[in-house]
Amino acid sequence: MERDELAGWLRLTLTPGIGNTAARRLLAAFGLPSEVFAQPAAALRQIVPEAQANALLQPPDELGALLDRTFEWLQGIEPQGATHRILTLGDAAYPASLLEMADPPLMLYLIGPAPLELAQLARSVAMVGSRNPTPQGVSNARAFARAFGEAGIAVVSGLALGIDGAAHEGALDAAIDPLWPATVAVVGTGLDRVYPARHRALAQRIAERGLIVSEFPLGTPPLNQNFPKRNRIIAGLSRGTLVVEAALQSGSLITARLASEQGREVFAIPGSIHSPQSRGCHALIRQGAKLVETVGDVLEELRFDAAAPPPAPAPQNEPASPPAGLLHTMGYDPVSLDALCARTGHPVAALQVQLLELELAGCVARLPGGLFQQIAQG
Repeated sequence: MERDELAGWLRLTLTPGIGNTAARRLLAAFGLPSEVFAQPAAALRQIVPEAQANALLQPPDELGALLDRTFEWLQGIEPQGATHRILTLGDAAYPASLLEMADPPLMLYLIGPAPLELAQLARSVAMVGSRNPTPQGVSNARAFARAFGEAGIAVVSGLALGIDGAAHEGALDAAIDPLWPATVAVVGTGLDRVYPARHRALAQRIAERGLIVSEFPLGTPPLNQNFPKRNRIIAGLSRGTLVVEAALQSGSLITARLASEQGREVFAIPGSIHSPQSRGCHALIRQGAKLVETVGDVLEELRFDAAAPPPAPAPQNEPASPPAGLLHTMGYDPVSLDALCARTGHPVAALQVQLLELELAGCVARLPGGLFQQIAQG
């Protein structure tokens, strides 16, 4: 992108009072941003209110510094070879699925290998969920994302802690085609920073085998209002949205609602009736979301054929009886040691030994409050 062209797009996004809707009206009326800013005030007032027209006549104070910073960023290459790119609303490579939204972003900033494009996401599924998931939720997210990847389906998520991170990792673990984006992370900050910081290594992995995307200018910090806004892009890039775990008040339900409003399918994995992290999924199912137990449920609904058969599952190091019998007694809901004593009649010391064996084998997770929960092996 040439510097003058970049300056026009940045100025349009920075002009006070000019949101995506007003900008699209201006672009439809006059063409490229450079043509918009060449118009007299009278012509602009035919398209937008007077206050906005007047704002368009004055370049924003921060434009020069942001232009320098962004143009320099575009020349940069990540250590792992990923390139920096910008797609504008007028770019032929702009993803068609986002054009179906009510307010598509004017600009998209991308980091990823040069051959990978957002336009490749004809086979994609969004996976979202709690930032504080249960161990079973993390396991489900990884397993589903890995299976999607093995079927040649890109996983779109938001790089947040919890379910998002597990979904990205599962997709990267599968990553069967270097010319296909394994996963897409849509973030709520500028691409010159990683949020949360503990996902820096994960972001580097995504930049090697997928794409990191933002509509926010460089330097944008992690502002609360930007994360619900980015959720519409997560939904818009995907054929369907799978909610793995979610509380009743969560950003994941916002993403699900936006997906539904955009005509996309919404899926939810049910969980324990006692878990707060399952209530959002159960609410979605009551509202008409598709109940999902296997990846096949999603593939069938979206009419995706599996691109490659999944590998045979690795043998589980599940302890033999009596610990295996204890798993049956536990069920899948969180349970206390006292409750297990009452159910089994075994002494506390014996149960603690068995629970430790199961925990070391990855079959049981120790939860806050002295609770234990079985982790389904999938």
